[in-house]
Amino acid sequence: MSLKQHGRDYDIVVYGASGYTGKYTAQHITTHLPTSLKWAVAGRSRSKLESLVSRLKELNPDRTPPSIEIISSSTTSDDSTKPSAELESLCRRTFILLTTVGPYGSLGEPAFAACASSGTHYFDVTGEVPFVHKMITKYSSLASQSGAKMFPQIGIESAPSDLLTWSLSQELKREFGEDTKTGETTLSIRTLRSAPSGGTLATVFTILENFSLSELREAHKPYALSPVPHPNPDLAEARTSWTTKLFGLATVPILGLGTSSVAAKTDAAIVERTWGLLSQSSHQRKQDESYGPNFSFKQYMKPRNYLTGLAIHFGLMVLGLIMATPFLRKIARKFVYQPGEGADEEVAKRDELEFWGVAKPDLKEQTRKRAFGRCWFRGPVYYYTGVLMAEAAATLLEEESVDEQLGGGGIYTPACLGQPFIDRLDKAGFHFETKIMEE
Repeated sequence: MSLKQHGRDYDIVVYGASGYTGKYTAQHITTHLPTSLKWAVAGRSRSKLESLVSRLKELNPDRTPPSIEIISSSTTSDDSTKPSAELESLCRRTFILLTTVGPYGSLGEPAFAACASSGTHYFDVTGEVPFVHKMITKYSSLASQSGAKMFPQIGIESAPSDLLTWSLSQELKREFGEDTKTGETTLSIRTLRSAPSGGTLATVFTILENFSLSELREAHKPYALSPVPHPNPDLAEARTSWTTKLFGLATVPILGLGTSSVAAKTDAAIVERTWGLLSQSSHQRKQDESYGPNFSFKQYMKPRNYLTGLAIHFGLMVLGLIMATPFLRKIARKFVYQPGEGADEEVAKRDELEFWGVAKPDLKEQTRKRAFGRCWFRGPVYYYTGVLMAEAAATLLEEESVDEQLGGGGIYTPACLGQPFIDRLDKAGFHFETKIMEE
């Protein structure tokens, strides 16, 4: 499959390539994307980038190594949200920018702004919903005008949940007919074995430094990221029992016991934006993929038993208290990985992640049939974050049908890349499967 012609110097640039997630992204590009790719790694430290490029040569000596671009400062001296001339220049010469420079709440806006204004397609791996909410508010119109297709939160937060939800909905359409809409949808994180990187922890520790409590509440309201309002935004809340709200525990047919998920609200924000984007799409194919007015989304984690489920639920509450208390936050930061650090590669090879999901059809007549699906991988979680970002970029770079269905510029979600993205992930070791089961 040929690469899209665009007249810019680079097909892809990995910005922040010497960081923990950035290096994994660069490694996957080196070993899996076409050798005809014109690409570069970018960041502040030439020595770190040169060391990375040497490592990439060892991984695949038969391909031309990436160019190196030095961005000594991403912002102007008088405005920390405005991109520097160096960053603006790089974005104008780049077709797709992959950025792992975070925390995005404090460091992410300049790259987002530069891409939105220059028509450069953009992917990031943030999990900061308030950042995404802010970027949508500030730059949606600009991205639409410039033609930039922008995909925040396309890493582990929140691509697996978004893609699995989309897959469940399409399975229902195959079983009951193309006009079938999706009702209650529930996901469960069945397995999560990984240590958070320094970048992830820095995001957690600084979220309240970068955003006010009112900004956090506003961004996490149901369907706050959706471009159109949901007719019943509190439907998921209404479908949740008071005991689940109090103790975090829920028993879901097919999925079994669940407890509070650390990523539930983060993933819900993107899934709910997908609901809105599909429902208002001007392309008939995307409209046909829409979920419907009675769609709702919930996500849990699978505990070993009721006791561990309670421990997880209340443990997350304690964690929230620590994050909200500056003194406790300061102490906790001394005992974790720092930005740019993470688990040793040999240790990270034992990582794994698996989601299960179930979706009910929104039908007038009752049925016990449900769409069941799962997605999973075995290997470093942060490597697969890089896989998600790199393969998403390749989807946009090579799949003409995806570009056509998306239309013009805007701020999109992982599921907007559809089946071509999922097919690429499957070949890269991130697997998806769906089927119909009876409850």
